[in-house]
Amino acid sequence: MAFSLEPDAPPAGPSPWLVLVLSCAFLIAGVIGHDPWKSEDAINIAIAHDFAQAGQWSMPTLAGDPWPEAEPLYHWLAAVTGMAFGAVLPFHEGARLAAALLGGLFLFVLAGAARSLFGRQAAWASPLLAMGTLGLLVPMHEAQPASTILAAIATVYWGIALSDGHRRIAMSLIGGGLGTTFLAGGLVAVLPTLTLLAIPFWRRQWWTAIGALLIGSLLALSWPTALVLAHPTHLDDWWAAEIATIAPRNPFSLAHLEWLSWFAWPVLLIAAWALWRNRRQLAHGPLAAPALGAGIALIWLLLHEPKLTLALPLLPPLMLAATAGCERLRRGAANAWDWFGMMTFSLFVALTWLGASALYVGWPPKVAANAARIAPGFTTPISTPALVVALVTTLGWLVVLTRLPRSPWRPAIRWAAGVTVLWLLVVALLMPWIDYGKTYRSVVAGLREALPPDFGCIERRGLGASQRASLDYFAGIRTQTTTDDCRWLLVQSNPREQPPTGWDKIWEGRRPGDRDEVWRLYRRD
Repeated sequence: MAFSLEPDAPPAGPSPWLVLVLSCAFLIAGVIGHDPWKSEDAINIAIAHDFAQAGQWSMPTLAGDPWPEAEPLYHWLAAVTGMAFGAVLPFHEGARLAAALLGGLFLFVLAGAARSLFGRQAAWASPLLAMGTLGLLVPMHEAQPASTILAAIATVYWGIALSDGHRRIAMSLIGGGLGTTFLAGGLVAVLPTLTLLAIPFWRRQWWTAIGALLIGSLLALSWPTALVLAHPTHLDDWWAAEIATIAPRNPFSLAHLEWLSWFAWPVLLIAAWALWRNRRQLAHGPLAAPALGAGIALIWLLLHEPKLTLALPLLPPLMLAATAGCERLRRGAANAWDWFGMMTFSLFVALTWLGASALYVGWPPKVAANAARIAPGFTTPISTPALVVALVTTLGWLVVLTRLPRSPWRPAIRWAAGVTVLWLLVVALLMPWIDYGKTYRSVVAGLREALPPDFGCIERRGLGASQRASLDYFAGIRTQTTTDDCRWLLVQSNPREQPPTGWDKIWEGRRPGDRDEVWRLYRRD
């Protein structure tokens, strides 16, 4: 099913060693060296931590309470890596390594699908396009199921690509990918991906399609079956949450276009051009699966609000279609993309160094004052290893700017290198400052000091999921919903909110520079 992207012998593709180095640097940077952060990172780490601590693996819980919004696969893997690396890393960093490992699996599987569809050289281009997709920069470096979902969906495309000549392997990959997609992302991830079975049905590969559907169904049902045996009430809550996630809401608006314009940049434009250029061969050519998958996933996204979980099924087909079009971009478009990448990332590299200068040496003064206002009290000096990494990374960017040979793949290489270099610099130079403002460690420590050793139960009001997760992870404090038995009350509110009647304020805290979110601890006799 593979075909050559050029009628004549194509030029040499990207160096496998260069792709490997960029991939490793991209995946590893930022997954260690910082605390759990507000929102998805803290929530998913807390769920994995509950799996590891409680010893029961069937029901996801957050701070001891059932959490029906999560599928378990990523959290199982994060719990395993968190425990496996416990001797050398804090649990949250070990758990976050699961995202890096699964991200590497995603790049490998995507490369396999691209090779099977478009030839050997395309295999090395597809990971570059994946690393350069701006919307994946944060999700692939936090404790999120995104990399698991992407790896599972890419596996389905690899199976479709192999379905003509290797039907048993294709059946296993498609079925395993579909089942894993459900266990990692639920209905919102698997339903648009499930439509890819139309391709083997269309090609009259009946047993491939039926076998894949059977394998996927058995794999997908394995966890709900265990759940109904152990926690039937939670199964009902989880299924209700799943149905709620797929219900259409906030359909198409300009917000979708604005969000997609940066989230799927640059693969969206390249993929659209490739699909348009080959529009007459879509039904029977190697672009059939990416075209179908991208079309269904785009419609699925436009029927819902623009958010990460709903957009993930769109990205693998866009990356595969962009791989087909990347080498054959018109010279003017390729040069424009190359120039834009060089200028943009060079500017942001310079701005990152300027920000580091303001943080650590106080120059320029206005930038330093703004940084101090965002994170008041930050005094951590830069470490020598971090400075060495930043200098080596900057020199590497200069080499990419000046020494990269001309080839059709050069814009993609430079773009992926630019994203990786910028991310490495942010991690090396600015991560301590970012972590200082985003972690709840100091707030939780202040709260724990304000409580007596035998504080008993604490009622909560307005406390979000990531705050509950941080309380449990950093101090083992688990709050309760409204009750008349607790003498302590923890309230998350804005600074102007009035205290509740009948309670005495004992303590107040907030993250450095956070002007909107205040924690207040109250007590009653």
